[in-house]
Amino acid sequence: MIEQRKSALSQGEFIAMIAMMFATIAFSIDAMLPALPEIGATLSPEDGNRAQLIVTAFVVGMGIGTFFTGPLSDAFGRKPVIFAGSALYCLGALSCYFSQSMETILISRVLMGLGAAAPRVVAIAIVRDLYVGRDMARIMSLAMMIFTLVPAFAPLLGSGIILLSDWRGIFAAFALFSIIVVLWMGLRLEEPLKKEHRRPFRLPQLGAALREMMSHPTVRLSILAQTFCMAMLFTMIVMVQPVYDVVYHRAESFPVWFMIVALLAGSASFLNASLVGRVGMRRMVTWALGVQIIGSTLMFLATTVDFADPLGFYLFVAWQTSVFFMVGLTLGNLNAIAMEPMGHIAGMAASVMGALATVAAAMIAAPVGLLFDGTIVPMVGGVLSTAVLAFLTMLWMGRVEEMTAPA
Repeated sequence: MIEQRKSALSQGEFIAMIAMMFATIAFSIDAMLPALPEIGATLSPEDGNRAQLIVTAFVVGMGIGTFFTGPLSDAFGRKPVIFAGSALYCLGALSCYFSQSMETILISRVLMGLGAAAPRVVAIAIVRDLYVGRDMARIMSLAMMIFTLVPAFAPLLGSGIILLSDWRGIFAAFALFSIIVVLWMGLRLEEPLKKEHRRPFRLPQLGAALREMMSHPTVRLSILAQTFCMAMLFTMIVMVQPVYDVVYHRAESFPVWFMIVALLAGSASFLNASLVGRVGMRRMVTWALGVQIIGSTLMFLATTVDFADPLGFYLFVAWQTSVFFMVGLTLGNLNAIAMEPMGHIAGMAASVMGALATVAAAMIAAPVGLLFDGTIVPMVGGVLSTAVLAFLTMLWMGRVEEMTAPA
């Protein structure tokens, strides 16, 4: 029987609520993609590529917020931190709605990212507060299963919003989404973390966790590999809409193709679950990266050939699917590898790890995205380079584990 200690919600309603909290991130990123050309033309007509920074600005804010939201929710309670995060998120969304310059919209997107870190991190803590053991894992799995559908349909939803209004309507939809989630949580969920179980927020604890993680070679290398894998994902996300639009002239059908690719790539988690027990986490990641290097090398070579349409486009879609699929085989395993020796500071370690990898990955992807020149060469080159770096990091990790293994 599921041990639900402090909530009057049914299991189904609770899972749906948690999935909605998780979905804030995917909705905030992927629903933006169809709007980027219009925003670029309106706010940065001299350099439309700058519109891609709207995605990475949000990711940077989210990464910074991840440092603090977990510990803050331990100190002040889960619901107050989500309320505060939602307020920041809505303020940023409304500022984007009224923005008249690219600089203003980028600052506002950072603010949105800071706010969105709250539901992303605190939702996991809420599940941990209310459920234990296998029940907790089951609830998380069901919520994540629902969450995986959001990136598939978000661009299609974004296109519908633009059709009904304009690009500014996307930001109004973000604020409305956040208000609905926070009202739902506020009315239906009791505070999961009682005052007697809270821990004071201390910055030195974050510093101590960071020092301990950086002193452990496997953890350090896992964070580095996560950074490169996330950089591949962010590079793909920030450049994929311009590629569909400018290179393949399929801007109108982009949301549909994105949905198909996301749904196909979603099966990676099922493949990983069936193989990781036999293959092992480190080997699974290394093999996935090796296959990605081969695929990206072939795609890079294909850029030198003038394929007739639609063959070239179909090759790109297959490669795009492989990148998303690779992410499904790597990030979860890398997170588990890093967390294994950090059980005594699991919550703090998760916050620090997520923040470091997310911010660093966005810093890599942002300049690569600005290199877009009307071809897929910068995108494929960026993904291939980071795949090679991640692969070398995993080989280094294997060497370290062999050296430290007991004789």
